[in-house]
Amino acid sequence: QVQLVESGGGLVQAGGSLRVSCAASGRAFSNYNMGWYRQAPGKEREFVAVISWRTGDTRYADSVKGRFTISRDNGKNTVYLQMNNLKPEDTASYYCNAVGFGADYWGQGTQVTVSS
Repeated sequence: QVQLVESGGGLVQAGGSLRVSCAASGRAFSNYNMGWYRQAPGKEREFVAVISWRTGDTRYADSVKGRFTISRDNGKNTVYLQMNNLKPEDTASYYCNAVGFGADYWGQGTQVTVSS
């Protein structure tokens, strides 16, 4: 059974940093794209960043480019999102996503709150 478990969210002041993690289990993810999405109250879920587990290629939403970095640790089967220079508008629930071979998996989310 595939599981994506996020952790590392919390409360931080504007300008601060947080790193959220996504521990993946239940299958080999070497040919999957691993992504982070976020959803703020009253808004639709939006794309944040994605990484190819096999190649390490990355892509970011314009709103986070230069501030957020997505990475993966093959040995730990974990994907990270390092978030720097956080802004109040980054406040949202952050969700891990795995896509590959016609499958689409989601974690339960972790809350990130940025105070001004």
